Amino acid sequence: MTPSGSVVLPNDRRADAAASRNPRPRSDAGDSRTEARFAPAIPTISGTAETLADVANDLRPTNDLQPEDDPRVPAGARVTRSGKIKTRVASKPNVALMLTLGVLALVTVFAMVTMNYGKVPFAQAFAAAVGDFVTMMLQPGLAGHFTLPDVVEGLFVSLALALLTTFIGAVIAFVLGLLAASNLSNRAASNAIKVLMSVARAVPTILWVLVFSVAIGLGPEAAVIGLLFHSVAYLVKAYSESFEEVDAGVIEALRASGASWWQVVFQGVVPEKVNEMLSWTFIRFEINFVNAVAVGAVAGAGGIGYQLFLAGSFYYNIHEVGLIVYLCLAVAVVLEVVATKLRKRYIVQH
Repeated sequence: MTPSGSVVLPNDRRADAAASRNPRPRSDAGDSRTEARFAPAIPTISGTAETLADVANDLRPTNDLQPEDDPRVPAGARVTRSGKIKTRVASKPNVALMLTLGVLALVTVFAMVTMNYGKVPFAQAFAAAVGDFVTMMLQPGLAGHFTLPDVVEGLFVSLALALLTTFIGAVIAFVLGLLAASNLSNRAASNAIKVLMSVARAVPTILWVLVFSVAIGLGPEAAVIGLLFHSVAYLVKAYSESFEEVDAGVIEALRASGASWWQVVFQGVVPEKVNEMLSWTFIRFEINFVNAVAVGAVAGAGGIGYQLFLAGSFYYNIHEVGLIVYLCLAVAVVLEVVATKLRKRYIVQH
């Protein structure tokens, strides 16, 4: 203790007291005094300098870099001069597509301008067509040529044609689809079935109906067989491609365990692809309903298609055409709702 009354501390304790009065921030590595006591001075200074240089390089702005050298740009991405990544790249397929669409648009405009409309003024005819469409959509009704029970009966006849065609076509297409799948059948049978189905799909449905109308006469039989050909060809392609996407390991495991061909199909293929099969079948059912309406008058199959033909081409009644169109739209909406409900209940849950 000094004469003035103060206490004299040892050197180490005085340094600690000064440090307590003027605290310094500690680094994550520990106390600076420990580092100075145990680490050499020169290596620490050089290491710190190298670390600061690395940090400075990381924080250096990338404006002086070329866009393709910027580490922030993904590999293979195309950038503008300002460094922005291009989201739309003019590749050869895109350019070819745009040129094709442009040529088709020019040809369409040229055809409409140079077409010989005869004595019918195009502007007035177009306005009249729009007026008829508005009348058909806004004022549907019956004019005495049909009764509402007759129209509803015709609607169910068309639905029955579509349902029968879809059911028979789905059964036939399931068997042919299994034989057409390359992982379930030999290559020769698969290729032969695929070629035959391609030929059947190439012929429009209306031509199949006309062919069988001449062969077996007008009636629902010609309509069903004509619709059946295109339905089978369509579903065989859809089913076979779905079957070919089954994991090969599952099929090989079942075969290695001694499973027969049908056991492989019903234990490994069908459970995995039943959702896709139902989806394709519902889509084809909607298509068959539209085709049944279209060929109702052509094949003499009756149904709402024949009534639509009479209302539009024989009685020239726009109001009855509008009512029939609304009934067809209602059926399409109901089919879509039913397909969605069944998908959520039996497909999504399982």
